[in-house]
This record gives sequence, structure tokens and C-alpha cells, in this order.
Amino acid sequence: MRILFTGGGTGGHFFPILALIREIKRVAEDERILDLELFYMSPDDLGARLLDEEEVVRIKVRSGKWRPVSSAQEALLNLRDMLGLFVGFWQALWNMFLVVPDVVFSKGGWGALPGVLAAIIFRIPIIIHESDAIPGKVNMFSARYATRIGIAFAEAGQYFPAGKTALVGIPLRRRILGGARDDAREAFEIISATPVVGLIGASQGAAPLNDAALGILRELTDKYEIIHQTGEKNFDEVREQASVILEFHHKERYHPVGFMDETGIRDFYAACNLIVSRASASSIFEIAAHGIPSILVPLSHAAQNHQWQNAYAYAADGAAVILEEANLTPHVLLAEIKKLTDDLERMKRMGEAAKRFARLDAVEVVAREILKLGVH
Repeated sequence: MRILFTGGGTGGHFFPILALIREIKRVAEDERILDLELFYMSPDDLGARLLDEEEVVRIKVRSGKWRPVSSAQEALLNLRDMLGLFVGFWQALWNMFLVVPDVVFSKGGWGALPGVLAAIIFRIPIIIHESDAIPGKVNMFSARYATRIGIAFAEAGQYFPAGKTALVGIPLRRRILGGARDDAREAFEIISATPVVGLIGASQGAAPLNDAALGILRELTDKYEIIHQTGEKNFDEVREQASVILEFHHKERYHPVGFMDETGIRDFYAACNLIVSRASASSIFEIAAHGIPSILVPLSHAAQNHQWQNAYAYAADGAAVILEEANLTPHVLLAEIKKLTDDLERMKRMGEAAKRFARLDAVEVVAREILKLGVH
């Protein structure tokens, strides 16, 4: 059986695919499905090392995206990208002819469009997955030709045909789940008995969270242990500023990290009592899977305002509180953190709501559906 995966060039597209690749290999071994061959078509090299470790054949094709035009420069960028998409379509068509997969799985994003178009031409069964509460343009187009559609948020269901759409959550990597709190605290060298607050902004939206955290770092370390994922490119600058701020303070309670591997992510969630995070769909479902109360700060310039939609869909049942980026000042953030950590009963209810929202079986459900389509 040959399965081809495709998706845009962000972690939100790539990591659910990686989770599915690992799960499909596990299920295929259990079900004694032989001659399994896996391919990944994308316009970039994101996750190349991880794919090589999983023995996935990488196929690189060009792509491009369409932007709202408000200037001559944006018009030229659109022209360049449409030419790239045209080239990518022919690259995808040729590679699809060479591979002839039994099924194509698309995570969406502009990077997936060449592969989806080629699959349509060759009449190969397509299964798509939408992570956000408001679907992206490529998945909206792909849905017309998809055999199966998986969604993470119930709100997305109104945009897709009901007969072939299922609410499944987001496939998460098993290696970032679980974890023991004591081991995680030891990994981050947390030695006090104070609550642990984790701050994570990912690559796109780390700077505003970093600035807010640095503005109240002394107050935070008075009362909490802080694990701060700064974003790799911001790490040195944030660490230097924090060193000055905490020179004669609780420096031992501040634990900055630039990048976390899968073990680090697992320990991050296992160690924390409260998370302050952006509101990407993957981040929300990771937080929910660990049952942790959270403060979500939606990225203000996210495409189609999807982080705002995700955050409000998740918070509707009480699993999180939302802090708009326009209101993200250091002392407003501090007040929100204190308000929650001082109310243990509310924190407990939020954790329970998070667990109710989580769908830990998503990766197996989607993996088995892909295999089922591939067999037929």
C-alpha cells in the first residue's frame, strides 16, 4: 500500500502528519498490512530529519499562495506565487504518476494544493483534515473532491458536507503525551513547591508574550516557577534581559528554553499547573490532552483570524480564559495569572473541561480511516 501525505509548510500542518505516519506504521504492523510505502509532498524541508527517521520518501514541489491585494508589491508577489503554483502542479502531476498512491492525505495549506490537484486528476481517494474552527481556503476547495473529511472543532462542520465529515480532534504525537510531574520538574530543575506557570508563544507569536513576561518577571518569580519557551531566535536576547532583571532576585525559579524536542514538550506540559499560550489549534489540543488550565492569547494577525475563533470555541466550556493581544500588558497578564492560581476550585474545573474537550484517540481514528481508504 502506498500513502502520500501533503500539507503546508508549518508545524501545525506537519506535526499531525508525523503523528499519523507513526500511527499508521504501528497499526499496519498490528494488522499485518505488508509493503507499506509512505511519501510526503511539500514545498519545503520542514521536518526532513524526522521524516528520514521514519523512512518516508520526501517529494519537494513548488507552491504559492494568494494574498489580498492592496499594493503593487502584493500583486507582484501573487503573480510570482501563481507561477510557482503552476510549476508545482506539473511537478506534483509527474510525481503522482510515478508513485501512484492508493490514498492521499492532505492537511491543507497552500503547500498541499499541488498534491491535491494531482490526486484529483488521477482520481485517487483523498482524505483531508482541518485543524481550525474556520477552514482554510485549500481545504474548502479540497472538500469538494475528498472522500473523507476530519475536523478538530465542531464549528468547522458547517463548512463541509455532513455525510463525509467527522469530528475527530487533532492527531497528536504520542511521544508528547503522558509524562510524570516529578520527573518533569526534575528535568527543568524545579526545586520549590510553588506553582509552575508555562509560557509558550511558538515561532510566530513569541515576541509579545516574551515582552509581557519580562515586564513582570520579578513579580512572577516571587510567587511561581516559570518555564518560558521563548522561541529559538529570541532565546539569547530574552535570557540576557532576564539575567539582568533577576540579578538579585529568584533567578533559580526562571527556566527559559528556546526549542523543545518531543521529550521537552512532554515534560513542559507535565510540569506546569497553568499554561499561557498562543491559540493555534495544535497548541489548544496539546493543552487539552494534558488537562491543564490555560490563558490563551490569540495571534492578532493570524490568517482568517483563526486563532481567535479557535480560542473562543475552546473556552466556551470553561477550559481557558482569553486575553486579547490588544490587552496584553505585563500587569494585565500578571493579574490574570494571579486570579486563576488563587482560585484552586476554578483551576480544577478548567482542567476537567480541558479533558472533556480532548480527543486522545484522534490519531488512531484518522490513521485507520486512511488505511481503510487505501485498501479499497
